Amino acid sequence: MTVIPRQALDPALQAYRGRRAVLDLLKQDGPQQAKVLAARLGVTAMAVRQHLYEMERDGLVVNEPLPQPARKKGRGRPAKCWRLTVAADHFFPDGHAELSVGLLGALQRAFGAAGVEKLLAERKAQLRQRYAPPRADACLRQRLEVLAAQRSREGYMALFTQEPDGSFLFIENHCPICAAAAACRELCAIELQVFQEVLGTDVQIQRLDHIQAGARRCAYRVAAKQA
Repeated sequence: MTVIPRQALDPALQAYRGRRAVLDLLKQDGPQQAKVLAARLGVTAMAVRQHLYEMERDGLVVNEPLPQPARKKGRGRPAKCWRLTVAADHFFPDGHAELSVGLLGALQRAFGAAGVEKLLAERKAQLRQRYAPPRADACLRQRLEVLAAQRSREGYMALFTQEPDGSFLFIENHCPICAAAAACRELCAIELQVFQEVLGTDVQIQRLDHIQAGARRCAYRVAAKQA
């Protein structure tokens, strides 16, 4: 096998291979320090940190202080331990995604549009049952807190922020059903309908960003309807 000298590789390819190697080690062995990753890869700690900071900006990794027993007491900043986020999962094989897409295609071929419609109706019914309806006296912030918690438990990495005009931005940084949604766009429409039901008819929801349209995340503007 011909070995290509490292310096002969395109810089972009080198960066990709470096990031990929860091991802693989974190996936295989769990959270680790940058210096440990560097030693295992045979590169400098600074090179690994550059990859980690880039991946952190992309939402693929997060860092947290090293547990107390694992570090020596003393002055200075606590050592960082890096771990993957759910968003990094798409870099690794996902048999569930392939299975879902295959089943959707088989369903459509076997039962046609009517079969897909029944599947979507069942999916909508499941979401309605899964997401607890808000209390009658719950304000919009409280409703969003409940919905964000429910969606995060399912892997959507959901959160929300309040805008200066009083409206809210509801964000999902990951889509665990992305492959299935790409094969059947109606799945996204159903989720939006259920959001509307859960948050209430007195609320207006507008999708601003959509992963299926090429965005990094799904984002929705949520505001109380004007009287």
